[in-house]
Amino acid sequence: MKAIAAPRPSSSPLSGFADILRSECCKLRSVRSTYWMLLAAVGSNVALAALLAIFLPRQLSVHEKATIDAVRVSLGGLHVSQIAFGVLGVLVVTSEYDTGMIRATLSAVPRRRRMLAAKTIMFAVTALIVGTGAGFAAYFVFQAFLTGDSLRTSLGDSGVLRAVTGAGLYLAVLGLFGLGLGAIIRSSAGAIAALFGVLFVPQLITALLPHAWQDTIGPYLPMEAGGAIFTVHQDAGSLGAWSEFGVFCLYAAVSLGAGFVLITRRDA
Repeated sequence: MKAIAAPRPSSSPLSGFADILRSECCKLRSVRSTYWMLLAAVGSNVALAALLAIFLPRQLSVHEKATIDAVRVSLGGLHVSQIAFGVLGVLVVTSEYDTGMIRATLSAVPRRRRMLAAKTIMFAVTALIVGTGAGFAAYFVFQAFLTGDSLRTSLGDSGVLRAVTGAGLYLAVLGLFGLGLGAIIRSSAGAIAALFGVLFVPQLITALLPHAWQDTIGPYLPMEAGGAIFTVHQDAGSLGAWSEFGVFCLYAAVSLGAGFVLITRRDA
């Protein structure tokens, strides 16, 4: 009678990855800052949309009402929620370095890139779902609180669905940008400062340059490139909503790529 051979352990690169994903999901859910950041992001989007719908129309002239990008106005809360998503993306990585828990994590998952990939996937899915929900909630609240028809739009109008959906895409990619910087810098304060420095400082410096230079450089700056995806009325010098969003995604890709390279070359 032949002995039954014991099954060999799987050597697949994806072996055990589902368990790592579950572990990272548990970490993300168990940290209170996750709920506070996401609540602040959704709340700021919805609250500001309601306030803008109530008070802004009466402040606008007839010409301004005809030319203003009403969809971008309804998504004005992104200026606050982007901070929450950016900080949360950083903390997904740096919180473990700050507390020293990264040593336990790397003991359980010695393959560091696999661990970082799981963090990236879990955050990306969470950010995309919450960010998209926040964008649609803000848009519908804005429409509900409008008293006139001057700023009213429909998801079926040209560019509106792309802009509202793009709000969630923008927040998710911004958070991934922060996650990559967190993996590079490994310090919460340093990574958050770097993230918002990259986002805001070039914008402020470019504003001091001649208009011809602003038109040339502007589409390649992270804030302007990212904002194009949730803008219906594109500027004359724009590369196009998806092209500029591709530029913004490139910033996040470079950040994440550097994080994946460095995480295996340094001690915990």
